[in-house]
Amino acid sequence: MADRRAVVHITGVHATSALGRGAEAQLAGVLAGEPAFGPVSRFDTTARRVDRAATLTDVGPLADELADAVDAACTDAGLTTTDRAAAALLLAVHGGPDAGPLAAGLARRTGTGGPCRVYTTACVSASTAVADAAALIRRGDADRVVVAAGYLVEPDQYALFDAGRALATDGTVRPFSTGRTGLLLGDGVAAVVLESATLARRPLADLLGWGRAGDAFHACRPDPQGRGLARAVDAALRRADLPAEAVGYVNANATGTGFSDASEANALRLALGPAADRVPVSSTKALHGHALEASGLLELVVTVLAVRHGKLPVNAGFLGPDEACPLDVVLDAPRPAATPYALSLNAAFGGANTALLVGAP
Repeated sequence: MADRRAVVHITGVHATSALGRGAEAQLAGVLAGEPAFGPVSRFDTTARRVDRAATLTDVGPLADELADAVDAACTDAGLTTTDRAAAALLLAVHGGPDAGPLAAGLARRTGTGGPCRVYTTACVSASTAVADAAALIRRGDADRVVVAAGYLVEPDQYALFDAGRALATDGTVRPFSTGRTGLLLGDGVAAVVLESATLARRPLADLLGWGRAGDAFHACRPDPQGRGLARAVDAALRRADLPAEAVGYVNANATGTGFSDASEANALRLALGPAADRVPVSSTKALHGHALEASGLLELVVTVLAVRHGKLPVNAGFLGPDEACPLDVVLDAPRPAATPYALSLNAAFGGANTALLVGAP
């Protein structure tokens, strides 16, 4: 495996979704296997085909939710005010003229005084930020980076996904399952602290590898063979110096849409080879919804918790196997983890793909 001195440690985590507030609420929610979807009451959906999402009832403004998440993750990592002042901040949010000021304001409110960047690359925004943070630390360009991400379900993106007929018409997300009809959106706000081996006091998990690759296939659809995502997985494994057989769990991107789930199944079989027959796979989007720009970070937190506790979340909403998705899907109840290594995968419109590989410290 890679030189332990070069390993990037995850030392603090926090997440909020419709499953609850805090990391432990996310773990309890995904292990319980009860989807958090319900009727949308935050805005008017009477003109929409679908009226369901995974939303919080007591949510505040995004800026406040992000500040709370960063504060909680820094506290979880045991950071002092001085520690925060030297930390870089990478923020993943929806693009627009407010993104830059939002990041600058978040840095001021949370006392993160290092360099500040904003990521607005759709559904790989957060996972790309995590990969950049890890690269900065491994190269020695930074010793501590805070990554934050947030998306709260709002009418504009909801309308776009509804008009594009991407939302599940039966109100349930069914990754890799026969009868799947689409995705459902969900609130997601998360923050993680990444540190070098020289600074980390109490690692929760290690970020061992990461990979990014593009399909260059279609503006919306992924390569049906999954070649871009497979390259991202392969790059993460090579950075970690681990064989495919070492992977004990995949928290898949799988959104519950027909074309993309089949593409991801092909990617996993291409990247993992024969190991794909026995690596447990699930998509926690079936429980907390698709948090768009924040998905990569919310799902990374869930994956870290699964690795730490040795319990793998179920793939909710499953009706039956689809021959286009021949994978070992976690069904019925959480499964014990066979190895301490797990992949968290994400993909976005435009053919962008990311893979993050974590392990128990």
